[in-house]
Amino acid sequence: MDETLLMIPGPTRVAQRVLKAMSENIVNHRSALFGKILSETSEMMSDVFRTNNKSYLLTGSGTAAMEAAIANIIEPGDKVLNVVGGKFGQRFSQIVEAFGGESIRIDVEWGKAVNPDEIGYALEENDDIKAVTVVHNETSTGVANPIKEIGKIMSDYDALYVVDTVSSLGGDEVDVDGYGIDICVTGSQKCLAAPPGMAAITLSDDAWSAVEGVSNSRTYYLNLKKYRKSGDAEPPETPYTPAVSLIYAMHEPLKVIMEEGLNNRIKRHKLAAEATRNAIKALGLELFPDESVSSTTVTAVRLPEGVTDGELRGTMRNKYHVELAGGQDHLKGKIFRIGHMGNITHRELITTISGLEMTLRELGFEVEMGEAVAAVADTYLPENL
Repeated sequence: MDETLLMIPGPTRVAQRVLKAMSENIVNHRSALFGKILSETSEMMSDVFRTNNKSYLLTGSGTAAMEAAIANIIEPGDKVLNVVGGKFGQRFSQIVEAFGGESIRIDVEWGKAVNPDEIGYALEENDDIKAVTVVHNETSTGVANPIKEIGKIMSDYDALYVVDTVSSLGGDEVDVDGYGIDICVTGSQKCLAAPPGMAAITLSDDAWSAVEGVSNSRTYYLNLKKYRKSGDAEPPETPYTPAVSLIYAMHEPLKVIMEEGLNNRIKRHKLAAEATRNAIKALGLELFPDESVSSTTVTAVRLPEGVTDGELRGTMRNKYHVELAGGQDHLKGKIFRIGHMGNITHRELITTISGLEMTLRELGFEVEMGEAVAAVADTYLPENL
């Protein structure tokens, strides 16, 4: 069994009680027992989304929910405004084009957050835009986009507001109803701290009207009309055989979140982000995005001169048994990323930062040993909590 500490932007380490729940016997997915588990999971999911809308579970990664969000509301030729400031904003744009829509892009420099006013300007210029997509938390860049402020802009327009919270839900502020989000999607394996393989989606009444208005859905497995019909059955079901064990493994960590309290969980994530950034600065390294737009769940750091990605992450993995993430696309070899989401506490951060101190020292980067670890400890001192 690999005991490497996962400090990447997902998947995250899963608690033993979740693994135990996942190992329970398989039950009939058309039974009242399973319907009860599915219903409870859906209700807790809506609580985490902070919505009165029903939530639906999809067997698949977060990308499945992204695809469902687009495939069910557009027809060929429909315009969708995509905010693209990283790998996952790019993905939304590609999904729109894959289903025959026209992607109108707001390209944001990687490492920057979108200015909400740009969305307003684009909507003024294109009054026939059907939806606007925004990635809340771009793990590829370590940037959090201002979804609350964007929601205020969106309230003046008819376009649907579609938000990817795959790597932020349960770790940062997300209020579907409060922000006026029409379609919100997430994945299991990040802040929710469940195993990979499940996604969730929730839709407003306006979004459902758009779904009903699509005359010829171009998706079969992810057809949300079918999920709604099955979910409203008694007992609730999914339209096709779900990953039963993964439903168990979503049910249990959502119970954990309810026990911890969503606000407490978000506070814990914010503290971990602050501690990580303080440690990085103590090491003399440079954060990739500006701190004002930095993610609560992942920190992106510029590689120091003279240190390669392979050397740094390889040493961390092979010698100190801590897995960090590298850069993606044109940022490959230029940044590395530290995930601090899910069940991460000061214990995992101290292990990670102490390993990073030693790794950098070994690779010839000048480090004052212990200062970065002290920065983590100082952040977690009781007077700062």
